[in-house]
Amino acid sequence: MSGELLLTLKERFEAHKERHSGITWDDVQARLEANPDRLRALQFMEETGGEPDVIGIDEEGRYLFCDCSPESPAGRRNLCYDGPAQAQREKKGVVPKGNVLHMAQEMGVELLDEEQYRALQQLGPFDTKTSSWLKTPEEVRKLGGAIFGDFRYGRVFIYHNGAGSFYSSRGFRGLVRV
Repeated sequence: MSGELLLTLKERFEAHKERHSGITWDDVQARLEANPDRLRALQFMEETGGEPDVIGIDEEGRYLFCDCSPESPAGRRNLCYDGPAQAQREKKGVVPKGNVLHMAQEMGVELLDEEQYRALQQLGPFDTKTSSWLKTPEEVRKLGGAIFGDFRYGRVFIYHNGAGSFYSSRGFRGLVRV
């Protein structure tokens, strides 16, 4: 499985060099092979339609893999934001497939925050027909809301919705540090 995944990641890396200028695949592959636990997260990203690719390096020198599918990953839609929101929906008899925070944790990925989402859109555009839940500031979540983003009319929009809402066109994008 990891050999097939590495081949897929390499092909995507080479096809989208504009996303990772100055980074070589050999360096990325060596880091992946030294951190096989991160391959599990990347496999989940791939299996759920995320099309993970390297988008840069963080301040600690780790390679950043992010979902680069044109639209929000299809295997991660119809989810409300978190467990409390999901429980409220279930009480009402309207049941989402799950929730974003739980699924991200199970996958071993970070949920993109607003700043990371805007940075990703510099490599895009992404989410021109869908939207993606974003890591929501605690003060917004305490009031019952959650935020999401999309790209329309040549710009990034960040919106709010009730944390319990879920849609067939809204998923989430993950980030993995290797």
